[in-house]
Amino acid sequence: MTQADHKLSTHLIHHPYRAPSDFEGPQPAVHKASTVYFENVQAMRERRWLDKSSYTYGLHGTPTTYTLEERLASLEGGLQCLLVPSGLAAIATASLALLRTGDEVLVPDNAYGPNKTLTEGELAHFGIGHQYYDPMSLDDLAAKITPATRLVWLEAPGSVTMEFPNLVEQVRLCRARGVTTVLDNTWGAGLAFRPFDLLGDGSVGVDVTAHALTKYPSGGGDVLMGSIITRNQPLHMRIKLAHMRLGLGVSGNDAEAVLRSLPSIGLRYHAQDRSARQLAQWLATHSAVAQVLHPAMPDAPGHAHWKQLCAQGPGQDGVAAGLFSVVIDERFDQTAVDCFCDSLRLFKLGYSWGGPVSLVVPYDLPEMRSRATPHIKAGTVVRFAIGLEDATDLQADLAQALLKAFG
Repeated sequence: MTQADHKLSTHLIHHPYRAPSDFEGPQPAVHKASTVYFENVQAMRERRWLDKSSYTYGLHGTPTTYTLEERLASLEGGLQCLLVPSGLAAIATASLALLRTGDEVLVPDNAYGPNKTLTEGELAHFGIGHQYYDPMSLDDLAAKITPATRLVWLEAPGSVTMEFPNLVEQVRLCRARGVTTVLDNTWGAGLAFRPFDLLGDGSVGVDVTAHALTKYPSGGGDVLMGSIITRNQPLHMRIKLAHMRLGLGVSGNDAEAVLRSLPSIGLRYHAQDRSARQLAQWLATHSAVAQVLHPAMPDAPGHAHWKQLCAQGPGQDGVAAGLFSVVIDERFDQTAVDCFCDSLRLFKLGYSWGGPVSLVVPYDLPEMRSRATPHIKAGTVVRFAIGLEDATDLQADLAQALLKAFG
């Protein structure tokens, strides 16, 4: 049958031209497909996707998503990576894959809020118990591990209040008790410390990381994505099969956006770290600020643990990302704090972080914690996520808003 025998639409769909395959440029190609073609029925039956040796369906991976997964695994020092539609999806998938009815999960009291609501909601509905532990007390963690405990979530530093736990000893304790550990590694991003080799000698590391690629790997504040990374093949397969059964996938264009941003992640991360430290140190001198919560500052909760992991070697300033919080003194009410946040011009009110624009959010700490926080001074917590603006301009913006709200 010749081209003339086909209608135009059929010819366009089944056009014989194939572009040469030896093209290569700075960015990986974007492959988008739900259907994947097979050469014949035997090939359809024999192809396998679990080991990334081939392709069967778009949901199970394309060259674009495989490439991103491999690069992210290298970034964090893992061996296997799965992509999911958001950081919260990474948390949920890990918990759903590793927990069963009758199991118990332990979550730090300063964990990312949606992890706690997931635990109290869906996991509880499935008959999975939970306890919140004090992330700064190894004794409290040890006391809460029971025969039913199957999973311990770790976070370094903690959400909003930025406490840095003794991560090394937390992991050692869990390993000794035979409990799997999952670290929310969004803050560290594979740059502040090596989650699978915390001390650099291969002696101790977490079992799984969950990472909100929405933040530093994306870098643009315009992509939602998450990753789950492991070094243990059987553990990876448990999560991968749950990932498949849940039908989770990411778009080729979103994978492309993260791939394009990854080469600059180190430059952006360190630049935001430098600006955050400059601003945190300046804010510590203001009379309206009762406390600055930044793990690299000597008086921050858990500073010694941060230094152990993130400032290895003599004379090292360490790595600390672009996130910190302040406590506005209790003599100023919520109206004044809101006025301060509303008066900022360069800082935008918004959740998330890791993008080019600096952000600010006030928090009601008592609503977020199940236990007292004596290490946090009385007042209102305000979190800053530092972007890529000039730090001098950001400082001037803070100064005018502080003057307007607090005099």
